[in-house]
Amino acid sequence: MKAWPDRRILDLFGIELPIILAPMAGPGTAELAIAVSESGGLGSLPCAQLSAAEIRSSVETIRGKTSRPINVNFFCHTPPAFDRERDLAWRARLKPYYLELGLNPEAPFAPPSRRPFDGDGCALVEEFKPEVVSFHFGLPAQNLLDRVKATKARVIGTATTVQEARWLESHGCDAIVAMGFEAGGHRGNFLSDDIARQVGTFALVPQMVDAIRIPVIAAGGVADARGIVAALALGASAVQIGTAYLFCPEAKVPTIHLEALKKAADDDTMITNVFTGRPARGIVNRLMREVGPMAASAPSFPLASSAIAPLRAKSEPRGSNDFVNLWAGQAARLARRGVPAGKLTHALATEALAKL
Repeated sequence: MKAWPDRRILDLFGIELPIILAPMAGPGTAELAIAVSESGGLGSLPCAQLSAAEIRSSVETIRGKTSRPINVNFFCHTPPAFDRERDLAWRARLKPYYLELGLNPEAPFAPPSRRPFDGDGCALVEEFKPEVVSFHFGLPAQNLLDRVKATKARVIGTATTVQEARWLESHGCDAIVAMGFEAGGHRGNFLSDDIARQVGTFALVPQMVDAIRIPVIAAGGVADARGIVAALALGASAVQIGTAYLFCPEAKVPTIHLEALKKAADDDTMITNVFTGRPARGIVNRLMREVGPMAASAPSFPLASSAIAPLRAKSEPRGSNDFVNLWAGQAARLARRGVPAGKLTHALATEALAKL
């Protein structure tokens, strides 16, 4: 076989390989997106932690170095109201760590950096017209979504259950990322907060394929050619890969995070809310063991992160990962080490086709 068995995603996005770079806020750079797009996959730019000026600069960089399709990704959370009692409880829980590091536990916190998709982000989509726009935590308000679709961009939504996939399809998505429980980073769930009911990738994908008409993209636990072949065999039209790209030189991964990734075993990650207030999968560290992994006192997303930031800023330069969110999926051990993103994308595709 010399051709992919399912061309729906390839034709929908105008790409050559059914491999999508996961939009990883922080590690995801313009250079990483360029490399994946240039190799025939779909490069993604995570915009949730970027200002409008930073988004503009990154997209201009990408457009200046590749004419191939790109994906820009946004969060769609509703900013929570400030809860003073919860804030005080969170400060009290973290106070021993502040005192240990010589920090003032009463100092005001900086606002969180993660922002939802809004009119400014939408205006940038209208200006640059990326071929694909993806959303995490549901979809934006209908008027904003209508404006995105008016640019002719294809829209991807993230679903962690069949119910969420059906909802996204009914609200106008062109493709769905089936985010299995194995996946690293923030869970994309938005219809339920019950993490105990989240589904694994290879149980979720075929059920989602059976339930909706639009193409499904498998995410979670896919880090080599075997995972790609398995996902396609279950009906996925493409895969979205994140953790495997964290080892690439184009990714912006702190040394302390990269060292933890290199040592991570299959059971070294957990779902936790202690870093941001929302469940996310990362490598277990001190904060997760002692405060979480799921802490009822953590403020709603993304407010919890404001209290963690000073702890990380003080301890990380000392070589400690105690307060660093070491996002990673369960298949980190399967990833290649130090391979450029373009070469990795080509190798994964070549090896998967050979197995098919």
